[in-house]
Amino acid sequence: MPPIQRPSRILVVDDNADNRFVLENLLAHRGHQVSSAVNGAEALAAVERERPDLVLMDLDMPVMNGWEAIEHIRANPEVASLPIIVLSAHALLGDEEKAMPGQCDGFLPKPFNTQQVMALIGEILERGREPASDVSE
Repeated sequence: MPPIQRPSRILVVDDNADNRFVLENLLAHRGHQVSSAVNGAEALAAVERERPDLVLMDLDMPVMNGWEAIEHIRANPEVASLPIIVLSAHALLGDEEKAMPGQCDGFLPKPFNTQQVMALIGEILERGREPASDVSE
């Protein structure tokens, strides 16, 4: 798979060390600058500090879950348009609809396919974040 044309700053938020490791290495190998957080509270601090171009967000995490972190991000006008892709083992009926539209720019179930992750990241980085009312994924 060719690298994405525009290297970006990507924040990986997941309490599972193996998932973080895979995503961090996959993204770094493609030229992205990658940082990580293990819960939603750390994610909020990282978003403020690093201003990433995109966030990959797990949902089920300790301290602050992904839903809460996303709500805080969307409530902050300085980062509200930050693209967020949810990668979650909570791929039950209705979870994707809960995440979209308006809160997230993409939703992929775990275990994830790395080609699908990279394709979705490329698509979202190319188009940028659309207004919440226009998200149609």
